[in-house]
Amino acid sequence: MIRLLPRGDRGSASAEFAVALPAVVAVAVLAVGAVGVAGTQVRLQDAAADAARLVARGEPERAPGVVAAAVAGADLRVSEDGDLVCVTASADPSVAGLRVAISATSCALAGGL
Repeated sequence: MIRLLPRGDRGSASAEFAVALPAVVAVAVLAVGAVGVAGTQVRLQDAAADAARLVARGEPERAPGVVAAAVAGADLRVSEDGDLVCVTASADPSVAGLRVAISATSCALAGGL
């Protein structure tokens, strides 16, 4: 015996796929963007640590270049607290057209090598 599907269910799988596809694509784009921002955060943290060591050793003119080379468009702020020299690097990377503010702070002992 041959069993036929009712006509009312034809194309329902295609319709469900068409409805779900934009949501799946949006989640995938946001996930890839989040991984990109996480990578930028790691580069920014490394650059802040390098810049803090440079400033602490007496080479503050090189610090902005180190941060800019690691993350394009990143800003640098230097503060001193006693024997510590702290550097805060910040950037605004974009995820799916949205700007996300991230920052990283690192400190080094002034006069250290």
